[in-house]
Amino acid sequence: MTAQRVLADASLTLERVRARVNVNAVQAGARKPFRFFLCGDPGLIAEFRILMLSGQTGATIPFDAAATLETLPQRGDQPVETTDARIVVFFGRAGDRAGADLAPLHALGLPIMALCVDPERPPQGPTKLPAAGTIGDYAVGAIAFEDLRGRVLPHIVDACKGIEIAVGRRLPALRTTVAAKLTRDAALNAVKVAGASAAVEGVPVLGVIIGALTSAGDMIAITAIQITLMMQIAATFGKDPELRSLWELLPVVGGGFGWRALARELAGFLPVGGIAIKSAIAYAGTILVGEGATFYELHGRHLSPADGARIYDSAKLAALQLGRELVNRLLRTDGRSDG
Repeated sequence: MTAQRVLADASLTLERVRARVNVNAVQAGARKPFRFFLCGDPGLIAEFRILMLSGQTGATIPFDAAATLETLPQRGDQPVETTDARIVVFFGRAGDRAGADLAPLHALGLPIMALCVDPERPPQGPTKLPAAGTIGDYAVGAIAFEDLRGRVLPHIVDACKGIEIAVGRRLPALRTTVAAKLTRDAALNAVKVAGASAAVEGVPVLGVIIGALTSAGDMIAITAIQITLMMQIAATFGKDPELRSLWELLPVVGGGFGWRALARELAGFLPVGGIAIKSAIAYAGTILVGEGATFYELHGRHLSPADGARIYDSAKLAALQLGRELVNRLLRTDGRSDG
């Protein structure tokens, strides 16, 4: 194949990828409205506001950012407009939860997080965001990022499905949590594409898998997912989403992490089932892209070899777990069909 033909094929591939990337959707997602309701201890509410709004690029806090954190009226009989509201957070210290009347909060039809700030208690909280109209009890030592990053901040972001970019853009303290969720969601979407393709193709060996990921239609779809993810993360960190600005991040998608090495390692640990191997590769590769883009936005530079190796190993472990789960599911399915 001549160099001219290679360039022509690459150009055609890029155009197909570009056609699948919806810049307007990312731009619209960055502008979506939302509100968080805050109630309880005024001092803790003030600390939370400061934490959420810190890190703005300008000298002042934008009004649309400050307006997302709304303190509920103390009297529970006053009407509350819930349009665009996503969650209620009650703040209290040791003993406040027992003496507080939280019954009016149920009527709002939103998830309610009752957050006890007590340095004497170990951090705790439910494993999942409470359902709408129900209360989940959380405990942290202080209103600080390190104390809240375990479950409180991820659950707040979980309540913001579909508006994650807008949340991170306006509330800087949530940006890394938003980026992690966007990365996880994109990785799962890549798994769906890879899994469906592998199921159709019946991919049995590593060479065919790598070829499929680098030449077939699923490669275009997965690359589009990854480029959209990079654009979403950039928008989350306050940049205007556009394709031109992604040229500086192309090494993240362009194989800087060692796709083939990753594929070989995963295949060595997942010898059964093309679906599991291919899905694991797509998942890990997308995790690498998302974490690499997040690192770039945080530090203004690409990953060092040491940082890249750390993220590579983390993504590989996550992919292995996913692949083994898929293999076990396939084996259980085959067992039932045989019976």
